[in-house]
Amino acid sequence: MTPDASSARGEEPIGRILWRLAPMIYGPTILFALGEGAVIPLLPVLASALGADVPTAALVASALVVGQLCGNLPAGWAVARIGERLTMAIGGAVALVATAGLVWAPSLGVLAASVFVIGMSAAAFGLARHSFMTTRVPLAFRARSLSLLGGTFRLGMFVGPFVAAALIGLFGDPRASVWFFGGCLVAAVLLVLLGPDPEVEAAVSAPRAGRDMEDTGEAVTGAVPVRPARREPGTGVIRTMWRHRGVLARLGVAAASLSAVRSARQVVLPLWGVSIGLDAQTIALVVGVSGAIDFALFYASGQVMDRFGRLWAALPAMLLMGLGFIALSFTHDGDQAAMWFALFAAVLGVGNGLSSGILLTLGADAAPQSDPAAFLGSWRTLTDAGGAVAPLLVSAVAAALSLSIATGLMGAVGLLGAIAFARWVPRFVPRR
Repeated sequence: MTPDASSARGEEPIGRILWRLAPMIYGPTILFALGEGAVIPLLPVLASALGADVPTAALVASALVVGQLCGNLPAGWAVARIGERLTMAIGGAVALVATAGLVWAPSLGVLAASVFVIGMSAAAFGLARHSFMTTRVPLAFRARSLSLLGGTFRLGMFVGPFVAAALIGLFGDPRASVWFFGGCLVAAVLLVLLGPDPEVEAAVSAPRAGRDMEDTGEAVTGAVPVRPARREPGTGVIRTMWRHRGVLARLGVAAASLSAVRSARQVVLPLWGVSIGLDAQTIALVVGVSGAIDFALFYASGQVMDRFGRLWAALPAMLLMGLGFIALSFTHDGDQAAMWFALFAAVLGVGNGLSSGILLTLGADAAPQSDPAAFLGSWRTLTDAGGAVAPLLVSAVAAALSLSIATGLMGAVGLLGAIAFARWVPRFVPRR
């Protein structure tokens, strides 16, 4: 439908709807991720200032992942009952209180509790937006819209550490980054509460927008409003998990393997660089280039999934990361170890970039469209658990055997995940 045709019928053009809703859809996510990305590298520093040794500081930092893992199910319950907008507002307000705890924490216990609460709030933000887009985005645009959602999170986490470095250089105090996070939270909550409600806008625009809309292949800059949300009374998180136990135990576990391989990449690459004797600057450069490749490909993943199907992104991503880890595991003692490290770090970056939005998209595809929040809470708990377990597995195997064996093991997880995706995606997410 052309803009002229839309105007002639008294309908608002789809493009204008997208641009108007984009700040409401992606804005709060990027603000939260930007502030969180600025704080995460400094959590061990804040813990050390309170007297923590290295293992304790690592434990405090890990409370963020644990909080996110524990927050998914309560967030699913909240979204199902009070809606996405209120859940995000409450989550942002709670995170703001926890941010005050980071600034004025009198002890390590208070600091760890504050980090844990921020993780739970991050789960609420992520699940609320995931649930909204599951019920409002049409299938033809779903993967691209959700890849953009994942891209906004990656952008915030990518830029956040640089903002933190600039603030510390300017003020000389790591708490400046915490104050920046607080400012991002205030802006995100105000945007959620005072901006146009995407839920209402989508419902109003839905009857007309969905009828003549075409897939033009252009970039989607916001959720495409196609139909009003049909919010039915929630059936409960536990009951939902039991009802959908088949897809969660099969496709959900495959998704958890992808999350595990992604998380392992963030741990293995720095450890590998240290193990082969590279200096910190070189390691940072290689990891940074890998991250830049990853970020550059986030939208391509959505294009592939929408055009050709979910497997065309999931399988190449898992095969690249699985084979990349396995190949890397054989290069530790070679003469060109540094060159192979840089090469396979780039391969892992490509694989990770091609996987952008896959977990969000598959969760949206498998979720019941009338009441997805409880299901998505269970889905995100599985995927976050995979991401949380992988670093522990790498550390344990590296300590007991060697880093090369740990790296090869994660490659095997990637290949098994590829087989699981090939088996279960056609069953639970057929082409429609």
